Amino acid sequence: MPEITLSVCTSCELGASGFADRLRAALPATPPVGVKTVECMSGCPRPSTLSVRAIGKTAYLFGDLTETDLPLILAFVQLYADSPDGNFPDARVIGDLRLKALARIPG
Repeated sequence: MPEITLSVCTSCELGASGFADRLRAALPATPPVGVKTVECMSGCPRPSTLSVRAIGKTAYLFGDLTETDLPLILAFVQLYADSPDGNFPDARVIGDLRLKALARIPG
């Protein structure tokens, strides 16, 4: 079972383009990360959404993602894995991805 789960919206343009497969291929083996697709994540006002979740950690929902955000997503996953609760004292550590955060959901 993966430690972290990423969900990619396939109703959005990015998800419909096969981004989940490219994301899977780019992720390192450690930490264990699962990538799944979801038909609609209701992020339509800011489409191309991705959620990041782990048991007992704050979950994140990002929108307005593009293919060029892949390196930022990979960096975020590592920071998220290293955080004991999924929170960061300063959002600037997640770079420009912080500007695409739609929600932070307590764990």
